[in-house]
This record gives sequence, C-alpha cells and structure tokens, in this order.
Amino acid sequence: MNLISKNEKIFIAGHNGMVGRSIYRSLIDSGYKNLLTVSRKNLDLVEVDKVNNWFKDNKPSVVIIAAAKVGGIMANKSNPVGFLLDNLKIQNNLIEASFNNNVKRLLFLGSSCIYPKYAKQPIKEEYLLSGSLEPSNDSYAVAKIAGIKLCEAMRKQYNFDSLCLMPTNLYGPGDNYHLENSHVIPGLLRKFHEAKINKKDHITCWGSGKPLREFLHVNDLGNACKFVLEKWEPKINDDEFSSNFLNVGTGKDLSIKDLALLISKITSFKGEIKWDSTKPDGTPRKLLDISKIKKLGWQPKISLEKGLTHTYEDFCNQLNKKDLRL
Repeated sequence: MNLISKNEKIFIAGHNGMVGRSIYRSLIDSGYKNLLTVSRKNLDLVEVDKVNNWFKDNKPSVVIIAAAKVGGIMANKSNPVGFLLDNLKIQNNLIEASFNNNVKRLLFLGSSCIYPKYAKQPIKEEYLLSGSLEPSNDSYAVAKIAGIKLCEAMRKQYNFDSLCLMPTNLYGPGDNYHLENSHVIPGLLRKFHEAKINKKDHITCWGSGKPLREFLHVNDLGNACKFVLEKWEPKINDDEFSSNFLNVGTGKDLSIKDLALLISKITSFKGEIKWDSTKPDGTPRKLLDISKIKKLGWQPKISLEKGLTHTYEDFCNQLNKKDLRL
C-alpha cells in the first residue's frame, strides 16, 4: 500500500533543475498527473509572503523541495553568504508554508556534504554532527543540516510528516557545465570534450586526483524520491530508523583519477592527464552507507559508465542546440 495516491497535488519546488526534472519524470512515468510547478520568475522562493500566498492559492498535498542554490568548490568558497542565507530562506519558507497549509507529506533533499570531513567510511546516517565539516562548502552544508533538523523537530513536536533524503554526488542530463562553478563530473566532461575538439596533447585537472568519490545518476535519485514518498514512514524513536532522513547513493566509490580516465575513454580524448595539486581536493573520501534505504527495497540501477555515456550524449546534444549552461 502506498502512502500517497496518484491523484495527489504534488508541488515540485525546483522543477527546472537537474534534480527536479528527474523527480518530475519519475512521477509522470509512474502515473502521477497532478504535478504543480512554478518558475522562479513567477515565484521567488526566498520571498516568504509570496511563498505563503502561493500555497494558499494552490493547496498542494505533497511537497518536494529540490530547490536550492548549488555549485562546486570554487562557487561555495567565493559566495558563502549566498549559499547559507539563500538556502536557509528557501527551505524555511517552503517547510513552514507546507506545515501552515496542511501539506500531507513533505520531502526535503539534502546533500552528503552534511557529514564531517573525516567521517568514518562508509558514512552512516548517525554520523551527522559527529565532527567538523569540509570548510570549502560548510555554508551550504550548515543550511542543509538546518533543514534536516527543522523537519525532524516539526515531526517530533507537531507530528508533521516530513522526511529527508541525503543524496551522494549527483550527475546526469541537464547539469551545469561551467568550468569553474560546476561539480566535478560536468566540469570534467566539458574539459575533456573541449580538449578533444581542440586537439590538445594534454589536459590539467584540479587537485591530486586521489580523493575518493561516489556518484549517483540523477534518474536513480528521482526514483528514490518517488519510492520513499510511497513507501517510507519514518519512526523517530525506532532503534533502526532513528531519524527522518536516509542516505541515497550507490555504495561504491572511485578515485578522481579513475573517474578522469573513465571520462577520457567516454569522450575519446587521447592526450595526457596532468594534475594541479595547488588546487583544493576537498574531503579525502565520501562514501555513503545506503543499507537502510536498500533494506526498505530501493537500490540504484544505473552503472557509472552507462550513466556517464548517457550524460555525455546529452552534453553534446545540448551543445549542438546551443542550449547549454556554460
């Protein structure tokens, strides 16, 4: 039995982003037709009065918070105020408006960067707040932690049905391919593609290449969001599921060097790969323990090589259409 029905009015905040689009596709493919979306032009989520009025007028029964200010290491380091303040405003406005307007279920999407920089691997949900954060994106992480704790507090105090997912590093169609403000996979895809087109004999990547990372295709996350909305009922005081958030990932990681070699293969770049160790590495390893969500019945389906091939094809198609965020 599902905890939500196919006729729910489901509001996807952030539906134009890579994650929001994947959630939208997953729900549509499963027969959900009453999906609510609104552009930033028509509703700025940092404006509390506008958010409250929109909820009163549209009355969603399920809310998915995929809206956030996001970016890579350099973007986070250069704009910490924006990553902290904007994300706090967005999520607080949406969570409070959902509660005040009797939303039936709310799903808040966090990030694996909420965990300590030197957390024991693989990272279990209970490691939250057990150590210091990675400084290069701590503003974004603090905002996400605040969102988790607000959802948890509202479940405990008001029995508000709010739940959270903590995805690992995401990639997939529609990503941001800016060379400085993107995450690692879209940045490398663009870098290797341009090196191939320009027939360069080498390419220089940031950092040492030694850090280990886990990557989840965004379509797997979209399916995970649908899965937990339908199947998962958090029990805060239960020993096994002692919180309202779950990790979601693949349970597998690889070094950034190995990732670069794989992307080199997929993009058909034949030159040498060099590493600029003056650039930051970030957290040395970040692998999520996904045993809890797997025990509920969900698991990822898209392999990294297949997902990267799919993403590179999308990159090339968007580049040909001149419809790419560079």
